[in-house]
Amino acid sequence: MQIVHKINDFLYTIFPELENASEKEIINAIQKYYTYGPFVPKVSIKDGIVTIDVDTEYIITQDADYNKTVALCEKGKFDDAKIILEKLIQKNPSNSEFHRILGQILSEQGDQDEAINALIDALRWNSSNGWGLLMMGNIFAKHKKDLKTALIYYDQAILANKADHITLANIAYLLFQENKLEEAKKYAWETIKLNEKYPNAHFILSLIAQSENDLHSAFYSTLQAIKFSTQKDALYQNAVKQAFEVAKVIAGDFDGKKIFFKYRSQLEAEGGTEIDIYADDEIKTAAKVEIAERYNRNKHIVKYKSTYPAVEHLVMHELVHLDFVNQARKENLNQVFISTQQNKNNFIDTILAAINNLKFKIQDPSTIDFFIESIFSGLNLQTYNTPIDVFIEDFLYKEYAELRPYQFLSLFGMLQDAIKAVTDERILDIAPKEVISKTRTFSLVNAMQFKELFGIDTIQDFKPTQAELKLAETFYKEFIEYREDRKPGEEYELVKHWAQDLSLDTFFELESEAKFESKNSIDDFLNKLQQDPFGLEEPEDPFQKREMEKFQKHQEEIGTNMAIVMFMVEALKHFKEKGASDIKQAAFEIAMLGTQGIDPNKKDYIISSINNKRFSGNQVLAFYYVSWALAMPEQVQHLGLDFGKEFEMAKKINI
Repeated sequence: MQIVHKINDFLYTIFPELENASEKEIINAIQKYYTYGPFVPKVSIKDGIVTIDVDTEYIITQDADYNKTVALCEKGKFDDAKIILEKLIQKNPSNSEFHRILGQILSEQGDQDEAINALIDALRWNSSNGWGLLMMGNIFAKHKKDLKTALIYYDQAILANKADHITLANIAYLLFQENKLEEAKKYAWETIKLNEKYPNAHFILSLIAQSENDLHSAFYSTLQAIKFSTQKDALYQNAVKQAFEVAKVIAGDFDGKKIFFKYRSQLEAEGGTEIDIYADDEIKTAAKVEIAERYNRNKHIVKYKSTYPAVEHLVMHELVHLDFVNQARKENLNQVFISTQQNKNNFIDTILAAINNLKFKIQDPSTIDFFIESIFSGLNLQTYNTPIDVFIEDFLYKEYAELRPYQFLSLFGMLQDAIKAVTDERILDIAPKEVISKTRTFSLVNAMQFKELFGIDTIQDFKPTQAELKLAETFYKEFIEYREDRKPGEEYELVKHWAQDLSLDTFFELESEAKFESKNSIDDFLNKLQQDPFGLEEPEDPFQKREMEKFQKHQEEIGTNMAIVMFMVEALKHFKEKGASDIKQAAFEIAMLGTQGIDPNKKDYIISSINNKRFSGNQVLAFYYVSWALAMPEQVQHLGLDFGKEFEMAKKINI
């Protein structure tokens, strides 16, 4: 069969890559396109015409034998395949691929010298036979131990675009073993160009970097190897081991304090308050920051336990806590986490069964009190810290790459403690199951972040239930949504949301720092209480304002809120038989509740003037609007609740 093309604009339309090409480039491109398997057509150009001669009959007669040969090789029947190949070569010695397959058969049979001869024939007929070049490189590298010659063929295979990532990685490792680091590095990077997620290549780069004493690069490449390992095979295990070894060397040899000294100076300049940093092995947690104003001091203090690994990370973590506080303060959005005796009583009510069970095992009341206090404060610490900590660790990982080895060792150590806390049989025997479950859920969030940052999966070590795992995944997805454009103080929203989802929101209060400060100044507090008992004239809390704005935006998106409508119908029925003074009393009481902020998602609100009932946040908002609309309609517009349509609909339903 003969195919003819004129060299004109139409040819460039169907072969756009040939425009501006030389005759030789046109011949090569056309020849490549019309090649069928091992059968290469004859291409010539004369008088502006390209002629392609494809011997279809020849292809038909030889293709069947060629395919039969390939099938026999796949079954390991090399002798049978070799007989057919030798006949094919005798008929058509110019076919490079026939020689290449013969060379492969001879190599498989252990005759490397004859294999080389066959492959040389293949390359003489087609010097760009990539698989032939690759096989030659393999024979010289593996069987002849001649790395220098092997590299000549491997380089040509790369140019022919036939080198696969696995082979290149093996070459890189061979070169590394020969201490040819630059050449090994070159092949490792060539591997990553072909497959950037091939873990072996990253692990080889880590070994090279370690040999060159570039430990931070070694740590980075090791993490990449861990992250891209799809199964916990030997490579994964070696990479994990390497990560710990390199991280420990960095933490032991490098002066990590320089990192937090610089950050401390930055925060002191921005906040105008000195920061002291020192070890204190008496503190209950791994580290803590004491905000100057909370302790009536003129400086902030960061304390850490010297017994913990990579304390530089602990210090940086607490400094970021302080940084977040400073950011929130600038927007008047900082919140204070408060736990009262009532909050503690609420907690005790939920674990009475566990306390009674403990009394049979422990007779000493003081020990039981200590136990209650420990799990109450521990759970509250997790409730407050977990949502903030994931933002902090994300910030540290992204902004302080030099801290990552310290962060890796520190977080892994804390995860091991967390695993023990929810799997140790001695703890499980006395701790309330519901507390263990909530603690495990919070810890799973930390484990999910550790897996994302460092590739090591400890999630199943916590022995989670499906419900715990699902809720932790929901929390982590919410964090991901927030982290992309976190605004000052938004971390407190997650503290509230996660606590509500775990039914922990009655164990603490989050209060505006400004309100907290004014309450702690008794004279100011009493004066404000006398002048404005319901806080109606008090400036709006920016944090509550932002929460309300988000709520209002949500209302706009969903249109009429039928849940609010039905709660308003309920409110109208309740107030129908009440006098004006009773309605006004309820309105003022809910307004007092509103000064603390009403969360639409929160449950168990109590309005004392409405007995024997607990309200959801949306119910409170509905009763809030209705009570003011009935008692003081002229003031409704100042409530910040856009429920006009819902109220009109509720009145019609209530008729």
